[in-house]
Amino acid sequence: MRSRRPDSNKQLKAPLMVYEKRMEQMDKLLDELQDFVNKGSIIVVEGKRDVIALKSLGICGEFQLATHHSLVNFSEDLSKTGKQVVILTDWDRRGNILADKLVKNLQSLGSNPDTRIRDLIISLVQKEIKDIESLPGYVEKLREITKGTDMMDTL
Repeated sequence: MRSRRPDSNKQLKAPLMVYEKRMEQMDKLLDELQDFVNKGSIIVVEGKRDVIALKSLGICGEFQLATHHSLVNFSEDLSKTGKQVVILTDWDRRGNILADKLVKNLQSLGSNPDTRIRDLIISLVQKEIKDIESLPGYVEKLREITKGTDMMDTL
């Protein structure tokens, strides 16, 4: 039997505690991402909509768009900053290829880009969404499902 929110007519695909755990993990990841930004890291995304999505989630900092430059020049420019680079490309075919190329380019230039947060987001959302710009909707869905079950929702 599937779990059901007491005040909802919609059936959930998993027990409520699964969604609560995902929400907890997502909040932790977003906090960690903001910590990177607070330390001066550069967040690399694919497009303007990704920036808007992250800002709507409270992530405010230095964003660079990977798709508006030659990848070699872009990687060199990022490396020259001396800042930590966090790669947050989409996890569709194009985003995966872009992330792989960025990592290889940056590593060849002596930088060590962070892809751990991207990897954790991918494992957390599984196949429900495939890009950064869908993240606010996913988080909103989790908040709606878990509403009233977590004191963090009131903060």
